[in-house]
Amino acid sequence: QVFSHHCPFLMGPIECLTDVVTPDTDIQVTLSIFELASAAGIPCEVDPALVNVLAGSKTDGSSPEEDYKVACLLLVFVAVSLPLLASDPASVYNTEVDG
Repeated sequence: QVFSHHCPFLMGPIECLTDVVTPDTDIQVTLSIFELASAAGIPCEVDPALVNVLAGSKTDGSSPEEDYKVACLLLVFVAVSLPLLASDPASVYNTEVDG
């Protein structure tokens, strides 16, 4: 909010960019926009840091320590997201898809 108040000419275009992202947008463009938005402090639907870690972990010669770090990062992501989704009235558990 402080950044938006002091630099609206910077935050306005970034907020406009995040508004135009749709599911049809190219994934690389979407990740670039979300990376810019998260650096500016705007909440995003996708965490670009998590995507970068997961994309980097697809190497064949990854060590068990790196796999462990990625697994821990995913568990933290689930632990943070689950209470938010559970308290959201729009979230529904569907038994047909187990989710």
